[in-house]
Amino acid sequence: MSTLPRAIEALESDDRGSRRANPIDIHVGSRVRFRRMLLGMSQEKLGERLGLTFQQVQKYEKGINRIGASRLFDLAQVLGVPVQFFYEEAPVPEARMAATDSVADGPDEHSIVEFLRSRDGLELNRAFVRIPDLKARRAIVDLVRSLANDA
Repeated sequence: MSTLPRAIEALESDDRGSRRANPIDIHVGSRVRFRRMLLGMSQEKLGERLGLTFQQVQKYEKGINRIGASRLFDLAQVLGVPVQFFYEEAPVPEARMAATDSVADGPDEHSIVEFLRSRDGLELNRAFVRIPDLKARRAIVDLVRSLANDA
């Protein structure tokens, strides 16, 4: 009896069970979302410009579907950024991380960057920079710190 069918079955079950998004795909997708939101563009509008449905844009942004080279180039054109933009601050593989631990950023930096990429983070920052009164800005920062029990 051949082991080939069992090997194929094992590979197929592994594929189905490991449908987790790659960290780089997630990162690139989050950069697409960040830039799209920064421009105030909807997923539907971006999809129209690329000849895609908004559902496909959603899958790209979540990292569920990988973005091919030509599509990434098109995204860069539509979003007005160089292709390298999508790889900025990309996660470092663990093997390389050990070598760079001494210069690694603090553990909070990732959550801060993620917040700044979120809808709330973008809206908060846009509104905050429009406040002309520096004392009012300082009072807002102090208020947020006190609400976070970080004073």
